[in-house]
Amino acid sequence: MLLTVDIGNTQTAMGLFEDDDLVAHWVFTTRVQDTADEVQLSLIGQFDLNDIDASACHDVVIASVVPALTECWASVARRLTGREPIIVGPGIKTGLAMRYDNPAEIGADRVADAIAAIQLEGAPVVVVDLGTTTNIEVIDEKGRFMGGIIAPGMGTGAEAMFTHAARLPQVDIVEPAHAIGTNTVDAMRAGIVLGEVARIDGLVRDIFDELGYEAPVIATGGFSGVIAELSQTITRREPRLTLHGLRLVYEKNR
Repeated sequence: MLLTVDIGNTQTAMGLFEDDDLVAHWVFTTRVQDTADEVQLSLIGQFDLNDIDASACHDVVIASVVPALTECWASVARRLTGREPIIVGPGIKTGLAMRYDNPAEIGADRVADAIAAIQLEGAPVVVVDLGTTTNIEVIDEKGRFMGGIIAPGMGTGAEAMFTHAARLPQVDIVEPAHAIGTNTVDAMRAGIVLGEVARIDGLVRDIFDELGYEAPVIATGGFSGVIAELSQTITRREPRLTLHGLRLVYEKNR
């Protein structure tokens, strides 16, 4: 089996693949201070909870936007499989044509998202990844990664509001009942959630105007479940898009 690991700033997502099938997946809170021993203990614990023999994992592919944890996870991968893991970055085959000024700047998760999106929808396609940041990736009609948009994520913006406005409470990020909040909590939820929906739909329409044509829009990431059903431009939700993209990167390189 293949273990795919997506190390994000807030969460680390893992998927275990048997050929093309995702047979298990987990999410850990990303903790920069974790050691390889702590990561391995948590990972083996998940294998045990799901009645999976860890020795059946033969290879690992890693995408990381947290440099301090990249080698930590690589060490765990070596212990687990006895092989060097594939770490998405410069020099790795992706099959993705680039129109980006400096491809080395592109986060590994963005590359994996784009590869998986092309397989699912073809080209052109747009990906909206709703995590610590809200990333919008644009693949043109020729299948080339053109670039996109990086903005503060919905949770990041909400946390800034809770932190800097002394009289505002911390609220759960859920769909509001109305656009006009009749109390502070509902008003905040409307601003956070509906504000993010309006921002995404506006940005996607700006992208379509610049391209000169429309495209399917895939939502992924931790907040995609809240946003996708409310959006007028998102056409599909794939919460584990990045993990599938990492599997495709593995197939091109191993």
